[in-house]
Amino acid sequence: MSTLREKLLNKTAVLGVIGLGYVGLPLAVEKAKAGYKTIGFDIQEQKVMMVNDGINYIGDVINEDLREIVHSGNLTATTDFAEVANADCVCICVPTPLDLYKQPDISYVKSSVESIVPYMHKEMLIVLESTTYPGTTEELLKPILELSGLKCGEDFYLAFSPERVDPGNSHYKTKNTPKVVGGVTERCTEIAATLYESILEAPIHRVSSPAVAEMEKILENTYRNVNIGLVNELAILCNKMGLNFWEVVDAAKTKPYGFQAFYPGPGLGGHCIPLDPYYLAWKAREYGFHTSMIEASMMINDRMPEYCVERASRILNKHQKSLYGSKILVLGVAYKQNIEDYRESPAIRVIEGLEKEGAEVTYYDPYVPEYSFEGSHKQGAPELTQELIEEADLVIITTAHTNVDYHSVQRFAKEIFDTKNAMANIKDRENIQLL
Repeated sequence: MSTLREKLLNKTAVLGVIGLGYVGLPLAVEKAKAGYKTIGFDIQEQKVMMVNDGINYIGDVINEDLREIVHSGNLTATTDFAEVANADCVCICVPTPLDLYKQPDISYVKSSVESIVPYMHKEMLIVLESTTYPGTTEELLKPILELSGLKCGEDFYLAFSPERVDPGNSHYKTKNTPKVVGGVTERCTEIAATLYESILEAPIHRVSSPAVAEMEKILENTYRNVNIGLVNELAILCNKMGLNFWEVVDAAKTKPYGFQAFYPGPGLGGHCIPLDPYYLAWKAREYGFHTSMIEASMMINDRMPEYCVERASRILNKHQKSLYGSKILVLGVAYKQNIEDYRESPAIRVIEGLEKEGAEVTYYDPYVPEYSFEGSHKQGAPELTQELIEEADLVIITTAHTNVDYHSVQRFAKEIFDTKNAMANIKDRENIQLL
């Protein structure tokens, strides 16, 4: 039994988490709640200060849990990566966005790994959780970490275990979501699995390599991207045919086997589904392979905000109005319902498209009172008032928040374009157009 395995089993190991965002902070909290002394690392001083003050900024973290583990001393945060020297296990949970050319930007991962190297020691585990292309752990991380003079699989352990965070999910959280683990060696896999088994109340699924685990994560989100692309394309077709696609889906899902319901919308948002297929398509080109079906779905989903702007224009045209100079009220800029996260939100691209056509756009989102996008800042309406609704030539629903008074929207709006079927329970539907 290795020294590190012993420390994990008796919970004397010190655990580190690099990146205290939507993935990292919930993971750090679970580690500390499990009884481990945990150190959170982040380059943003404000986040570090908030954690050390017990102030929560992530919706999936319970405020009282954070305050308790900080007060007990089980969780501390720092910007000083020299503290890595005191950690036995380090999980990397940093962003993996796309660059301007829709290619993987793994600079955050690379800089995090380079920051670890000077402070590495024997019997140390490093786990990458950030979503990335197959091969990253072994092709990028392993050579950098071995610059320390330590040998992977003998002196230290390296694995990939994809995050499966679903912001706003009321049932599945970090603690009870099954975990996939793939180590560079069998021993690496077992050490990493031991870590997660001591923290989570969910099965740990071991795979043969980091690349399998990396591809598994890409598959999860590409599966959703492709199926959403399918329903988005069919929704466009059904609109041309005069059919209610939402009714079509409801009918199809009565089949008890062979069908899983997916729903259309103004596009894809969040930290994974819109990005991961690009990682796979980029890596596939290394092998002279083109992911034609996947890339087709990406094109459909990427075009949905533009399609929503076109539909808005057609709705206004029926009332002898043009987009130029019209007042548009957009309801919701978060990328999914009942959360404050607006990363990659298609609603923001819809707003941008409307404004490029000369529309006067106001938005209301009970979870996102303001947002910044590509250097610009936009302030939302503080309340959804009767006057705000009545002033709009068109109301567009881009996020199906459940705490919005849709009955008032229906009552006071001149015309409504519901891209999320948020008003499904409204009986009087004369002024409602669906995607």
